[in-house]
Amino acid sequence: MAGRNPQTHAKRQRELAVKERRERKLAKRAEAAAQRAAGGDAPPPDVQDETAATLAPEGADEPRPG
Repeated sequence: MAGRNPQTHAKRQRELAVKERRERKLAKRAEAAAQRAAGGDAPPPDVQDETAATLAPEGADEPRPG
């Protein structure tokens, strides 16, 4: 029977680290959303709403003069 590959352990550690980062990020976003819903202060500038990144610039749907 073959022994376990040490790379497998490293890969598992990386996967767990990524999963934990994602969970922390989701929790942080949920907390910011709850504060906004409760009428609290605006979220810190490093927390960006996904919808803001997908919106077109203001006036993008208007025809260009000319």
